[in-house]
Order: sequence, then structure tokens, then C-alpha cells
Amino acid sequence: MCGICGKVYFDPEHLVTEQEVLQMSHTLAHRGPDGEGVWANGHVGLAHRRLAIIDLRAVAAQPMSNADGSVWITFNGEIYNFRELRADLEARGYRFRTQSDTEVIIHAYEAYGRGCLERLRGMFAFAIWDGRTRVLLLARDRVGKKPLFYWIGRDRLLFASEIKALLADRAVPLAPDPIAIDHFLALHCMPDPNTTSQGIDEVQADH
Repeated sequence: MCGICGKVYFDPEHLVTEQEVLQMSHTLAHRGPDGEGVWANGHVGLAHRRLAIIDLRAVAAQPMSNADGSVWITFNGEIYNFRELRADLEARGYRFRTQSDTEVIIHAYEAYGRGCLERLRGMFAFAIWDGRTRVLLLARDRVGKKPLFYWIGRDRLLFASEIKALLADRAVPLAPDPIAIDHFLALHCMPDPNTTSQGIDEVQADH
């Protein structure tokens, strides 16, 4: 189990500070006792709480980038077929500096774009910031094993593995969603994308 979170301001002139993202990350410390990483550049910030399982070296820490620093990822989960994907990517000319499945996702995104999601087998929730196209991609595995929540405000988007990380930003209101609570009481579950908090949604499984 790891924890991921991040923030993007819609105005490119509105800068994200490392401290803003660290405040979110600190609420997820229990998800990743082995390390904390943060990357902030311009109006985008990503953070990661690490539970080290595959490639325990510091070079495999997150957030992680591609070779030229144009694509960044923060990732929670495990890709079961990452060795097969890595072999295919190496045959295409991609070079790896770690043994991690995280780096495989980055290069798979570079090679296939969003089509990389069709090739991933595993449990995952991740965010990729593509600085070349200025696109943030949030993705979740097919059965929704790994959680990923988000909030869209007037001037920003936030995402995190847990709702309380979103609430670290004072712009996010804390208000119960009576419809979602009714679903829970009637169905004993809360269908995606609903959460108990108004305005906070969960990325649906396989989205």
C-alpha cells in the first residue's frame, strides 16, 4: 500500500509550492512508511508516500519521471505483467534505470499514450502529468482495487488516495452528501463515483 496525491491549478501562472503538496502527503503517512517524495513545477505538484516492495533503492522512489523530465508519475499498486511489458519496451529502444514497475508505466505511456492502460495487468491507481501536452491523467484498475479520489474547484483540481488528503487544502469544503449516504444505508455500498462528501468523487473502476 502506498499513498499518492497532487494538485493542479488551472492558471499556469498560479504556482504550486512543495509545502502545499506535502501538507496533503503528510495525511497519508500511514500508507507509506518507507519514504516520502514530492515534485512541484509551475502549477502542478505531485507527492508519494512509499511502501517499498519492488526495487527498494532510492533511485526507484517517486514521483518518478521519464528520461527528459517531461512526464511524471505518482503510482500506488502493482503491475503483475511489468516484466513482459519491459521486455517489449526495451525492444522498442526504451532504456531503464530501475527495476520498478513504476518506470514501466512511464515508458508504456510514452509508447502507447492512454492505450497503455489496456496493457496493464494489476491493481493500480496513478496520476501522470504530461508536460508536453499539459494533460493530467488519473487512472484506476479494472475492479477498483486501489482508491483514487478527486475534487474540482473553481481554480484547481486535487486528487489523493484518501479523502482526508484533499481536506488538507482549505479550499475543499467538508459537507456530507445525503444522497450518497442514502445509497450506503439502502445498498450497503456506495457506488462510484459517489462519496460521503459533497463535491468529492472517486475515479470509477476501469476509468
